[in-house]
Amino acid sequence: MESALADCAAGRGTTVLVEGPVGCGKSELLALTAERVASHGGIVLRATGSAAESDLPLGVLSQLAAGAPPGALDPRQDGAGGLGESMELFSAAVRRLAATGPVAICADDWQHADHLSRQYLLHLARAAGTAGVLVVLARRLDGRDIDPLLGTELIRLPRLVRLALSPLSRDAVGELLRGEGIEAEEEAARLHRAGGGNPLLLRALLQDLRGAGEDREPRPHGAFGHAVLACLQRNGPGTVRLANALAVLDEPATPDTAARLLGEPVAHTARAAEALAAAGLLDGTRFRHPAARAAVLDRMTPAERTALHRRAAAVTRDAGAAAPVVAEHLVAARDTTPDWAVPLLQSAAAQLLSSGRARSALACLELAGEGVVGADAHLDNRLRLAEAAARIDPGDAELRTTEALETVRSVRPGPGRIGALARLLIGQGRLDEADEVLGLLDATDRQAAGTWSQARRTPPAGGADTDPTDGLSAFPGRTGTRGHRAPSEEDGGPGLREAAREPAGPPTALWHLPEGGPAAAAAAEAFLRGAASGRATIEPTVQALRTLLYLGGAARALPWCRDLVAETERHSAPGWAVLLRALHAEALLRQGDLDGAEREALAALGAVPQWPGSALTSGVAGTLMRARLALGRTDSVAAELARPLPDTALDSVHGLSYLRARGQFHLATSRYHAALGDFLEIGRRMRRWGLDRPVVLPWRTDAAEALHRLGEDAQAERFVTQQLATPDAADPWVQGISLRLRATGQEPRRRQAILARATEALRRSGDRYELARALGDFGACLQEGGESARAAMVNRTAWHLADECGAHPLRNTITLVGAPPAPAPPAVTASHAERAEQLSDSERRVAALAVRGDTNKEIAGKLFITVSTVEQHLTRAYRKLGITRRQDLPVELQLIAAEV
Repeated sequence: MESALADCAAGRGTTVLVEGPVGCGKSELLALTAERVASHGGIVLRATGSAAESDLPLGVLSQLAAGAPPGALDPRQDGAGGLGESMELFSAAVRRLAATGPVAICADDWQHADHLSRQYLLHLARAAGTAGVLVVLARRLDGRDIDPLLGTELIRLPRLVRLALSPLSRDAVGELLRGEGIEAEEEAARLHRAGGGNPLLLRALLQDLRGAGEDREPRPHGAFGHAVLACLQRNGPGTVRLANALAVLDEPATPDTAARLLGEPVAHTARAAEALAAAGLLDGTRFRHPAARAAVLDRMTPAERTALHRRAAAVTRDAGAAAPVVAEHLVAARDTTPDWAVPLLQSAAAQLLSSGRARSALACLELAGEGVVGADAHLDNRLRLAEAAARIDPGDAELRTTEALETVRSVRPGPGRIGALARLLIGQGRLDEADEVLGLLDATDRQAAGTWSQARRTPPAGGADTDPTDGLSAFPGRTGTRGHRAPSEEDGGPGLREAAREPAGPPTALWHLPEGGPAAAAAAEAFLRGAASGRATIEPTVQALRTLLYLGGAARALPWCRDLVAETERHSAPGWAVLLRALHAEALLRQGDLDGAEREALAALGAVPQWPGSALTSGVAGTLMRARLALGRTDSVAAELARPLPDTALDSVHGLSYLRARGQFHLATSRYHAALGDFLEIGRRMRRWGLDRPVVLPWRTDAAEALHRLGEDAQAERFVTQQLATPDAADPWVQGISLRLRATGQEPRRRQAILARATEALRRSGDRYELARALGDFGACLQEGGESARAAMVNRTAWHLADECGAHPLRNTITLVGAPPAPAPPAVTASHAERAEQLSDSERRVAALAVRGDTNKEIAGKLFITVSTVEQHLTRAYRKLGITRRQDLPVELQLIAAEV
């Protein structure tokens, strides 16, 4: 352009054709050229073409003439000699102006100039070869067809210079940003990616950037969104329609589908899309930034969007697009009128669920429900809805399942739908209702339904005919030995006789723990290790995790809980995450991590709506309340219990956890009959459902504790005896809590021996809270027996464990000799590891047994060494640890005792 200006000043006529996409600086270049000519004393004649005035004869030429000295130019089309003479007269007038100084004629938006003005300017360009006339024509490339004759005439001009403007490169954007004080290269890359280097969009992005929030992203209603719409409108209504179509189609958009959606030729649509891509608005056929697409969608009226989505559904389906793509348009248009709409929506929902997009699947199924015809079809869709809702909101899933249940009760469907409903009910823990549903089937249909058999399960050894009911057979209305009335149904739960006499219910794959203990836990861990991410269903994962937790121990389950929770959250399945967080909270509680259990339970409850509550969230609330009771937060537990719950919540397997927490609250507030009623209700349900496993929920020891408080020691002993007679008694956790309760009321020497066994078992279980309880009882027993030194060691360990767990109510019941010890470091595992590393293996084993209260003689017997060797190991351990007596041994070492 500088060269063309120099030619003009030297008296040589030049024509410059400036071409480029919208927003890339054509108008700015013309403005700069005009300023340069004017600064050198030249005359500038300016005009701008307009689509609205493209049919106005000599419209552009009239604008040019208006900028000349009065009377200097008089464009006409009716001269005496016709059009040719008129054009020559205009050209001569411009040359006369050029004789006094440079003349620049700048015509912007040349593509909109009227036909006569084009002819006049082309004639001038041909005739101004020796005059100082600069003709600058700016044309926007918008993808529309160019007049071939006009294009040819331009090419034939003797002194034509073509300038092609294009968006800025990434380096150019970086240079511009540095001028704005922005040095970060990643910011230049981000802005270039968002606006494609279009200068107009870049300026808008910078304006938004100055007022942006932390995400520093442009907004549809900000300067960037307005600039996008301005570019589209300047390109004309055809471009706006294309942008609307591409915004609606989004990812599967192609020139072909957009053309079919608009009813226009594919070639025309392709050229227009290329023009928008050249302008930096599109990347192929998609908007470069979501805010650009959102701005286009927001500008459309609801009626326009609905009509486009409705047509887009048919177009994308005919083009062979995937069902979720077509379904998205149907959902946006709320359209189920095509005969293929409902099956396609249901198919899309299945695909969306398998890819982890539960909310989109739910939207598809809700729309499909508006178009289904017939009772069976409605029921089928409701079942699909309940399954999808379970991934998002358990309460919503339960409500939808209840609606399906009401339908089944009134209209008996086929066995397949009954089986599907039963599986949903089982997954929600509503086993009584599942049993009711399956009762509608005969034997043949039951097999076809693909669910469990109605064959009654043989109760585990020691659990059926000899369960604790034998010891409480006269309970209803009987007065206990200390004047307390024994519990009955009026005390908040059924009598034990009724609970035990109800037949055991059908086993379920989800809730029934397999036999085999360690082998089953290993198989569960192998399943979790080999299972693919993005599972289509959660039930096998939950079952494997429950098996690992209850049969393999909380320590093995915790890493899997954390990983699986993170995975479900990545797949946007908060309902499933609640299931896994519930198990995570339970695992933390089994380790004595009370704060961690509370935190995880609160996270689970906060992930989904819980008012008025659901079966699943009631179970999580039960874990939360048990953790808070141990932490001493009784008031918050009372507030939780005051919340109303739907009937289905407590009638489910999840409700057992809630009932246990409520029973323990009653124990803590001295309402022993109410507590016993809750524990007996748990037992009745677990036996009826065939799920009576103490390793999951030891209701017998809970009931025994309530009976001890009521003075019914003999009856309590029968409950403990029956729990120790089950196969689960081999589990160290079940064994430890059972033996602790058995020791209650025993004569001192026997009590001491039983508590020693209980603490040994609980050390192996890894439950620090239950171990602290047992050690507290053990220390008190040793104190009563006159073994003050040993009692002090045991109590010290119990105090520290309770303090580490945050169980201050328990800690405050432990009697200490002298001042309370300093609290243990919060990072127990790290402290344990650091101190243990200083000792040899032999010293570590001896010190671990010593810190838990064993005498030198007992240590020697357990390790098969002499008492003298024990003393030598302890002496060396004292020296390495910088202590002088047994009482100063690090409490953390007691955790090693489980390994000895």
